[in-house]
Amino acid sequence: MTYTDASMDALRQAGDELADATVAALFERGEVGKFNTLMRYVSTAGAPLPDGLPDVARDYLKATSAPPDWVDWTEMEKARLFFIDNNVHISTALSFASMPACYLVPHVAKLLSATHGLKYPSKRMAETGQFTVHLMQPDAFEAGSRFIPAAQKVRLLHASIRHHLTRENHWDTETLGTPICQEDMIGGQMFFSLIVLDSLHRIGIHMSTEGAEAYYYAWRVVGAMLGVDQDVVPQSLGEARQFLDLYMVRHMGPSEEGTHLTRQLIDLYEEVVPGTFFDPIVSALIRHLVGDTCADWLQVPRTSWDTVVKAMPHLLGVLETIEDHSPLGAWALDRLGHLTTVLELSSLTRGRVMHYAIPETLKKDYGLSGAVPRTHRWVPPAATV
Repeated sequence: MTYTDASMDALRQAGDELADATVAALFERGEVGKFNTLMRYVSTAGAPLPDGLPDVARDYLKATSAPPDWVDWTEMEKARLFFIDNNVHISTALSFASMPACYLVPHVAKLLSATHGLKYPSKRMAETGQFTVHLMQPDAFEAGSRFIPAAQKVRLLHASIRHHLTRENHWDTETLGTPICQEDMIGGQMFFSLIVLDSLHRIGIHMSTEGAEAYYYAWRVVGAMLGVDQDVVPQSLGEARQFLDLYMVRHMGPSEEGTHLTRQLIDLYEEVVPGTFFDPIVSALIRHLVGDTCADWLQVPRTSWDTVVKAMPHLLGVLETIEDHSPLGAWALDRLGHLTTVLELSSLTRGRVMHYAIPETLKKDYGLSGAVPRTHRWVPPAATV
């Protein structure tokens, strides 16, 4: 599919019909509080829905209780193995590239500042990390898993933000289109898939073409479950590059909200890093992964570690070579990566399961004018803009 400014403009007018209708009905009937209370007990797929759940919510949950019927489960297993093989690197890319990329889109940064919960970056990062970990479990789409309920709730969370912004006149729909529109949802899908793969390549991780394509495919499945129109979403990594390049050229730039959210992110991870000596590595990693121009827009400080971080691909290249040629080395590095990811996620969640809820109000001051064979080494698609 070829993307143009005109086709992207059309995507800015579309939201998520099913989720939007569900949320509108809940607010109209005054049932949001009841829904949120009862949904705290719905955390695993296949569990009986609680008594007293509003009918419109019950219908929505039944309609979204299964993945798309076109899912290729062999491809999803490849994606899971890719995640196991690269989990710590994927966590790094999500934290220091994908999230800052969100902040580089001014209207997205403003929107992320719209709810009370997103004021706290640890909650946002914990939800993202936990969501990804749930996705890559062997039983992610089976009874007892946590992924499907999380996807259902995130979809309603997006719809609730659209509901608030459009009805409270906090969003310039004529200029910006629908809040959390199809263009932005596809853009978010690119941030968590293609930008992650780009970042892994940038820091020297060895990836097979097969593994990279499977990981991207898994996020296409996620997009479908979050209400992304599959008739317009990029089907391949080549199409994804074209979409992402055009999306970022259309929208990226500096903003006060983007700078503030980035500062919160840096402060958060400086607290996670033991001591203070290694604190500057957080800013250095962000700058290395997003580039100097974008880092300057986000006011990421320059540090003495900037040069040190540039040597990371060489060090990781050595470790990756060991992993490629030594089964024992591969096992040891995979275990280390798993433990690092668990430690990072547990420090963000403080051992709690993150619950997604429909916000009944927005901020008052808001305003807007592995195991996959390592053959055919993957190289990112060339820039198209």
